[in-house]
Amino acid sequence: MSAREERLLARIALTWLTEPGTWAVYRLVQRLGPVATLDLLCDGGASDRRLREAVAARLPAGDPRAVATDALARAERVGARILTPEDDEWPAQLNDLHRLVLAGATRRVDLETAPPLCFWVRGGWPLGEALDRSVAVVGARAATGYGIHVATEIGYGLADRDWSVVSGGAFGIDAAAHRGALTAGGVTVAVLACGVDRPYPMGNAALFDRIADTGLLVSEWMPGSDPLRPRFLIRNRVIAAATRGTVLVEAAARSGATQTLHRALAMGRRAMVVPGPVTSAMSVGAHELLRERQHARLVTGVAHVLEEVGRIGEDLAPPARGAERPTDRLDDEAALVLESLPRRGALSVDALAARAGVDLRTALRKLSLLEELSLVVRRDGGGYALAPPPSGGSAARPTAAPTGQPSPSGCSGSAAG
Repeated sequence: MSAREERLLARIALTWLTEPGTWAVYRLVQRLGPVATLDLLCDGGASDRRLREAVAARLPAGDPRAVATDALARAERVGARILTPEDDEWPAQLNDLHRLVLAGATRRVDLETAPPLCFWVRGGWPLGEALDRSVAVVGARAATGYGIHVATEIGYGLADRDWSVVSGGAFGIDAAAHRGALTAGGVTVAVLACGVDRPYPMGNAALFDRIADTGLLVSEWMPGSDPLRPRFLIRNRVIAAATRGTVLVEAAARSGATQTLHRALAMGRRAMVVPGPVTSAMSVGAHELLRERQHARLVTGVAHVLEEVGRIGEDLAPPARGAERPTDRLDDEAALVLESLPRRGALSVDALAARAGVDLRTALRKLSLLEELSLVVRRDGGGYALAPPPSGGSAARPTAAPTGQPSPSGCSGSAAG
C-alpha cells in the first residue's frame, strides 16, 4: 500500500471514529498527519478526554481501517469517489472555517466547526470548479407556495447566469432551488448529512439521481451513513463556507436554515434574506435575522443576489420601477395642464389656463405637446379634453380631478363647450 493510500484510509477512518468538524482531530492531523493521528487515537493516547471517550465508544464496532476499506469498495459500487485536501479539485475556500467562531456558542455542533478531512462525491464535475462561483439557497422544509416559487426563480436565475446553486437536498426550499437550477441546465450541488448512496428524504430520490447526472452529491460521511439529526447542523458549516454567499428563503422561528446564515455571517460571507408576508410563520426566522443582524441584506430576486456576490460594477441590480409611461417625460407645467383637464367634457384654453394657474401662452404651448403625445384632443368648439384610452387598455396618464372638484391649484374650473 502506498503512502497516499495509507493517508486516505486514515482520513476515512478518522471521520468514522469521530464526527466531522471535530477540532481536536483536525489539529492532530495538521500536526502529526492522518496516519499517526489514527494510531494515536486507537491507542487511547488523545489528550482530549471527550475525544478519548468518543473513540473508545466507537472502536468495539470494528477496525477503523477495515471499515474505511469497505467504505471505498461501497463507494466504487455506487459510482462515488473520495476527495481529500491533497487533491487538486479540493475547494480551497473551506479553509475559511478556521475563522468560524459563533458568539455565545455552547452546543457541540456550534463549537466543532473544523474544516473537513475528506469528501465523498457523486457526479462528474470537479468539486472545486463547481463551487468556485456558487451561491447557497436554503430555507424551510415546510415551505409555502410563495417560498417554493421564489426559491425556484432564484435557482433558475443563478444557474442561467452560470452560477452553481448549492443546497442540502431537503424538501421545500432546498429541492425548489435544486430543481430551478436543473431546469436552467445549470450545475447544482447537494451537500448531504448522510451517505451519497442514501437518498434522504426518500421522496427526493429521483431529484438526487438528476443532480448526480449533471451536478454533484457531496457528503463528509461515508456511503451507507444514516442522516442523524446533529449531522444536518454539522453539514451546514460546509454549505456556508463553500459558497460566495447564502440566500435564506423562508425560515420559521426555530429553523436549521438560519444556522447556515449565522455561519456565513461569522465567516464574512454574503448573507441574504428574502422577506415574506408578516403573517406567515414560515418567515418569522427570516425577518428576525434581518432585524438582528446588520450585515444581513434583504434581497427580492436573482438580480439582488448577483449584486451581492458578483463582481463590483458588473452585476448591479437595476433600480426597481414600473413601466415607463408617456407622462413620465412631462415637465411640471405640462403635467399641471394635463391634471387640470376634467375627466369628462372639455375646457376652453382660457378656462384651462386659469385652472392650471399658468399664462395663456404657456397653456397653448403645453397643450400642443400633449396633443403630440396623444394625451389630449382638441374639440370642434375649440376646447380641449382628455384623449380616450387606447383600445384594449387603460390610459397611461394620471387621473385628473373631475369638473367642479378642487384642482391642484386650489381653484375650481368651469366647463366649456
